[in-house]
Amino acid sequence: MATKVHVGMETEMNGNGRNGVPEMVKNSWKKRLLDFSGKMKRFTGCLWRTIWKAGLEDPRRIIHAFKVGLCLTLVSLLYLIEPLFKSFGTSAIWAVMTVVVVLEFTAGATLCKGLNRGLGTVLAGSLAFLINYIATRSESVVRAVFIGAAVFLIGKNCSYIHRFFPYIKKNYDYGVVIFLLTFNLITVSSYRVENVLKIVHDRFYAISIGCAICLFMSLLVFPIWSGEDLHNSTVGKLEGLAKSIEACVNEYFNDPEIKENQDKSSEGPIYKGYKAVLDSKSIDETLALYASWEPRHSRHCYRFPWQQYVKVGAVLRQFGYTVVALHGCLQTEIQTPRSVRARFKDPCIRLAGEVTKALMELANSIRRRRHCSPEILSDHLHEALQDLDTAIKSQPRLFLGSKKSQTTSNMLALAAAHVARYKQEKDHGVSLASVKTESSAFLEWKRKRVGREEAKENERKALRPQLSKIAITSLEFSEALPFAAFASLLVEIVARLDHVIEEVEELGRIACYKEFNPDDDDISVTCKRPPVDVTKNQLPSHAF
Repeated sequence: MATKVHVGMETEMNGNGRNGVPEMVKNSWKKRLLDFSGKMKRFTGCLWRTIWKAGLEDPRRIIHAFKVGLCLTLVSLLYLIEPLFKSFGTSAIWAVMTVVVVLEFTAGATLCKGLNRGLGTVLAGSLAFLINYIATRSESVVRAVFIGAAVFLIGKNCSYIHRFFPYIKKNYDYGVVIFLLTFNLITVSSYRVENVLKIVHDRFYAISIGCAICLFMSLLVFPIWSGEDLHNSTVGKLEGLAKSIEACVNEYFNDPEIKENQDKSSEGPIYKGYKAVLDSKSIDETLALYASWEPRHSRHCYRFPWQQYVKVGAVLRQFGYTVVALHGCLQTEIQTPRSVRARFKDPCIRLAGEVTKALMELANSIRRRRHCSPEILSDHLHEALQDLDTAIKSQPRLFLGSKKSQTTSNMLALAAAHVARYKQEKDHGVSLASVKTESSAFLEWKRKRVGREEAKENERKALRPQLSKIAITSLEFSEALPFAAFASLLVEIVARLDHVIEEVEELGRIACYKEFNPDDDDISVTCKRPPVDVTKNQLPSHAF
C-alpha cells in the first residue's frame, strides 16, 4: 500500500508538472506580451504627438525635412545612373556625405558650412599637390621623412590657430577641420597610391556637386533666412517681457480668492515671457553669425547690422533679470497684507501698463523696420512714477513702523509669561521635596534633576518661535518691507527701460529704418548707408 500511495503521489506530482507548470509559463509569457504591446502602443502615440506638435509649432521644419530627402535622392543618382557612376565611381559617396553634413535648417548656416567645406578642400588639395610635387623629386626614404615632417608641421600649426584663436574658431571652424582631413588624406595616400590626381579630381567634383545641390535647395527652394529668425526673435523677446511685467503686477494685486482658484500653470505666461530672453545669448550670436553669410534678399542694398541685434539682446537680458526679481516677489514667504497693497494698487498697475506700452511700441518699431514713436516716453509714464511716489509719501506711519514698540512689548510679555510659568512649576517641584523622608531623598533628587533638564528643554522649545516672531516684528518697515522691494523693482524696470530704448534707436539709425508715421503708409529712408562700422572684425555680411 505504501508503494501504491507513493506511486500515486508521484504520478499526481508528475501530472501537475506536465500540465500546471507549462500553463503558468504560458500565462506569464502572455502577460508579458500584452504589457509589451501596451507599452509599444503608448510609445508610438507619444512619438506621433511629439512629431505633430513640432510640426505645428514651426511648419518650416516639415519643409526642411522634405528638402533634405530630395537632396539625398538627387545625389544618389550618381550611384543609380550607370553613366554617372562610371564617371565618378566610388567617389560619388562624397556627394552623399556632403549633403548630410552641409545642408542645415537656414540658408546662412548652409552657406557657412558649404563655403567652408569648399574653401578647405581647395586649399588642402593645392597644398598637398605642392608637397607631393616636391617629395617626388627625392628618394623613397627622404620622401617619407619629408611627408611626415609636412604632416606634423601643418597639423601643429592648424590645430594651434584653430583651437586658440576665437575668431578663426567661431567663423572657420568647419573649414579648418576639412582642410586638415583632406590634406592628410591626400598627402599620406600619395606615398602608396600612384594615381592620386584622379582620385582627388573625382572627390572634388563629387563634393562640388553636393555643395551645389545644398545651396540650390537652401537659397531658391523655400529659403529660411537666419536674419529673419533673429529679427523675429528680438520682436518676440520684447513682447514676452511686456506680457511678463503686466502679468506679474496684476497677479500681485489679485484677490486671495481668485489666486487660490488659479492653477499652477498660471505662472506659465510670466515664466515663458522672460525665459526666452535669458536663454537667448548663444542663439542670438549663432543667428547673427549665419545671417552675416546670407546674400541680399530684400530691397535693402547695404549691410544690415546683425551685431546690433546681439547688443539689443544683451540689454534685454539685463532688463529680464529685473523681471525675474519682480516675479520672485510673488513667491516670498513674507508678504505685505492685502489691505496695505490695495493702497498702492492703482499707481503700480498704471506704471506697469506704461512700461508695457513702451515695450510693445519698441517691438512694433523693429517688426515694421521704422523708428520708434516720439511719444514712447510720454508724460503718462512720468505721471505714473509721480503718482507712485506720492502714494508712498502719503503713508509715512506705515513706512516708519509706528507699531513696532507696542508689538514688541506684547511679544516680550508673552515670552515672559512662558518663563514665569515654567519657573513656577520648577519651584513647585522643589517645595514638594521638603516633605520627603531621608530614605527616598536620593531617588527624588534624581527625578528632580531629570525633570529640571526636561523643563529647560521645553522652555527653550517654547521660547524659540516667540523670539523668532520678536526678531521679525521688531524690524522697521515690517509690514511694508515686501512691498517696498516690489515698488523699487518697478522703478528699476523704468530706469532700465531707457537703455533698451537707446539700443533700439541705435539699431534703427544704423539700419536706416524708415521714419515714424502714425498711418504707417509712407516709407522714407533717412540715409543710404550706415555711418559707422558695426561689424568690426566680422565676416563679410550682406543686406537683409
